[in-house]
Amino acid sequence: MHRRVTSKLLPLALATMFALGWPARVRAVPADGQPLHMIVPLAPGTTADFTARILGQYFSRELSRPVVVENQPSASGVPATAHIVRAPKDGSVLGVVASNHVINPAMMRRLPFDPLEDVAPITVVGSFPLVLVALPSLPVRNVQDLIALARRQPGVLNYGSGGTGSLLHLAAELLRAQAGGLDVQHVPYNGTAQMTADLLRSQVQFGFLSVTVATPLIRSGKLRALGVSTRERPAFLPGVPTLAEQGLPGYSFEAWVALVAPSGLPPHLVARYHALAQAALATQEVRDALARQGMTVIGSSPGEASAFFASELDKCRVLVRQSGAAPE
Repeated sequence: MHRRVTSKLLPLALATMFALGWPARVRAVPADGQPLHMIVPLAPGTTADFTARILGQYFSRELSRPVVVENQPSASGVPATAHIVRAPKDGSVLGVVASNHVINPAMMRRLPFDPLEDVAPITVVGSFPLVLVALPSLPVRNVQDLIALARRQPGVLNYGSGGTGSLLHLAAELLRAQAGGLDVQHVPYNGTAQMTADLLRSQVQFGFLSVTVATPLIRSGKLRALGVSTRERPAFLPGVPTLAEQGLPGYSFEAWVALVAPSGLPPHLVARYHALAQAALATQEVRDALARQGMTVIGSSPGEASAFFASELDKCRVLVRQSGAAPE
């Protein structure tokens, strides 16, 4: 009798538990009515922020639930990334990180997380070039002109960046290394906006900028484009050659944005969000929106994204050592 009653009640009990959303790891998405949070370790208006909002709109439509984008740009994004990795592993929190995710470990002796083990990459959404720019008054029109001028005037030229160990700094350090070592002075700023303003005021003579910042300044004649950092010319600056085309065949440096989750997210949830991201990146609406940010869509698999993170971390550690920056 007891066995018969148990056999009848067990299916009902299981159905009740699943209806209540237990256990959390079996849910395909956050429970009905609960928002999906996308944490961005960068400020509003950045490419990572824009990407999160574009993906968030698509995810919200497909999942029929709100998606909340939360910008947490303080301390190089470290607290925000710590928030991502410590989030519940139920699919309710994702992150949209950028290249600084692999720069921070090279610049900081201690982090409250492991950048590879504690993060589950879902996909590298896309990459975008940086643009090497100079003042129009500087007597250079291309990268070789700049290299030649720096060699004629050692220690005279200054280049700006958004800070020591920043993406813009490492791009310039790779240029110095590829050119055989240039004697130019690095002027670090507290962010790209201040660096750009001083570049326009002739306080520094050249530097790398993101495409979204550089393009309008180039088109208005306020800055001159000397080259782009990627191996191929971007469609929106077809007349600007790559640094690799200009006598630096080993030069390749690009910024990127990736969708991640806390490590330990169940595989079926990783697969679910990867499928959603792939579907979003396949739409013309999303591709056009990202293209306006200068982004080339990648849409890698989770395995490919993990390998990419490891490779980028190794590359950044080498560049930080070359730059002479002392990890804090």
